[in-house]
Amino acid sequence: MTEVRKIVLWRHGQTSWNVERRFQGSTDIPLDDTGREQAARAARLLAALRPSAIIASPLQRAADTAQALSAVTGLPVTPDRDLIERGGGEWEGLTNAEIRAKYPAEHALWQPPGGETTEQVSKRVTAAFERGLAQIPAGGLLVVASHGAALRLGMLRWLGFPEELWGRFGGLSNCCWSVLEEGRSGWRLAEHNAGTLPEPVLSDDRAAEGDA
Repeated sequence: MTEVRKIVLWRHGQTSWNVERRFQGSTDIPLDDTGREQAARAARLLAALRPSAIIASPLQRAADTAQALSAVTGLPVTPDRDLIERGGGEWEGLTNAEIRAKYPAEHALWQPPGGETTEQVSKRVTAAFERGLAQIPAGGLLVVASHGAALRLGMLRWLGFPEELWGRFGGLSNCCWSVLEEGRSGWRLAEHNAGTLPEPVLSDDRAAEGDA
């Protein structure tokens, strides 16, 4: 395929609640100074990939991260509420230690009381991917600025992995990204939790050389 579409899944920069290990969920926490610096640095790198469109969660930590790329590329940011973070219900604002202590059974299942399920999150996030892809041409690149859980769950549903395997995939660090690319047999994961530009893959595996 010569006109391969790609999606860059970009997690927002650092917030004070990230540092304190608090469950943010849909609470609208802004970037801290480090997060703004991370967004500016990552934007300079991602601009080199020549994105075609940017979509983002409207929560300010993701929206401001996306805006850093908009400032470099001149592309507008399209907000999509389906990209907000997983609703954390009673866990929002609590630290990981507090969640473990107060909700041991729910913590073991990682299901916040009153919050969203993994299925609910992954379905809405992949719907946002579909809308974003409608904005780009063949061979284009879509940047999705969102949140750690939302992006991981959406990515794994998009790639077709069975849910029982989702826990084997690590998350995204602040302001890092994953790259998905379209092949003849469907979408595949080309980079995960990257903080530098993707390098060409040299391999004896045909799929790694763009033949899939």
